[in-house]
Amino acid sequence: MDDRARAFWVVAPGRGEVRDVPLAAPGEGEVLVRTLFSGVSRGTEALVFRGGVPPGQRAVMRAPFQEGDFPGPVKYGYLNVGVVEQGPAELVGLTVFSLYPHQTRFVVPASAVRPLPEGLPPGRAVLAGTVETAVNALWDAPPLVGDRVAVVGAGMVGCCLARLLRAVPGTRVQLVDTDPARAATADRLGVGFAGPASAFDGCDLVFHTSASGAGLARALELVATEGEVVELSWYGDREVSLPLGGDFHSRRLTVRASQVGAVSPARRGRYGHGDRLDLALRLLADPAFDAVVTGESTFERLPVVLPRLADGSLPALCHRVVYP
Repeated sequence: MDDRARAFWVVAPGRGEVRDVPLAAPGEGEVLVRTLFSGVSRGTEALVFRGGVPPGQRAVMRAPFQEGDFPGPVKYGYLNVGVVEQGPAELVGLTVFSLYPHQTRFVVPASAVRPLPEGLPPGRAVLAGTVETAVNALWDAPPLVGDRVAVVGAGMVGCCLARLLRAVPGTRVQLVDTDPARAATADRLGVGFAGPASAFDGCDLVFHTSASGAGLARALELVATEGEVVELSWYGDREVSLPLGGDFHSRRLTVRASQVGAVSPARRGRYGHGDRLDLALRLLADPAFDAVVTGESTFERLPVVLPRLADGSLPALCHRVVYP
C-alpha cells in the first residue's frame, strides 16, 4: 500500500498549501477511503482560513478529524465523499460520506463513514453535512402546517433549509438575501425570494443564516409578535449588535440558537449523530439540492481557490473539490 497521501493545510491565517502526509495501514475495525469529492463549507472554512476562530471557541470549533490547532497550521474540513478501498468486507467498494478534511486518501474507524443510499450521486452527497445542519435546526424549531417562514441568508445552510421547509404542507417560504443573483437559486429550489427591503413580514418563524448583524436585525423585524428567530450563523471573533430596544420586549420575541454539534434535545433520545447523518443522506435524493453546488475545482488548486472563496472574489454556495 502507498503510505503517503496529499492533504490541504491552512499553514497560517490567509495561506494554505497541499502537503504530503503519512498514511498508516488500516487496522481492525478501520477503513481506507480514497476521496472522490470534498466540499468547501464557505462560511465556516473562510473563517478558519482567515484565522477568525476566537480562543475561547477553539475547542468547540474542532472538526471531527482535524489535525493541528487554530489559527494554524491546521487541517480542517468536514464534507468528504469517497470509496472504501480496504476494511471490513461489507464496506469495501462502497461510496461513503464522512466528516473528513480535504485529503486524497485517509484511514478512519469504520463507524465514521456512512454509505450513500442507492442512487445518490456522489457529487451531491458532499452536501450531507449541510443538510444535517438544516435538519437539526428544524428539530430545534419545527414549522407548523401553513406557517409563514423566512430564511434570511441564501448561503449553503439557508438554501438547504428553504428546500426542506418547502415540503411542509401549506407553508409559505421566502429566501431573503442582499444578492439578487440568488433569486435564480431560490427558483430552482422552488421557494420565493426577496431582498431585505421587500421581504414579507409577519412571519411565524424566521431562520437566520447570513452571519451579519444587519441580517439578524432584519430577521427580528420580519417575525410576527410572539414569533421566533432561529440563529444558525457563526460569527467567530466578530461582535454583533442585537437590537433589543424598541418593540422587542412588547412583541415578546424569541431568539433561539441552533448548532449542529449536538443533536437537538427534541430528538436526542431517539437519534444519534449517525442516524441524523443517514437522514440527511436520504433527503439528498431530491435533485433540487444540485442548485446549492455552484463551483468546482481540482484538489491541487485549493491553495489558490480557498483565498478567493474567503475574500468573496470567487462567489459560491458549496464549492466542490474534485480528486484524481
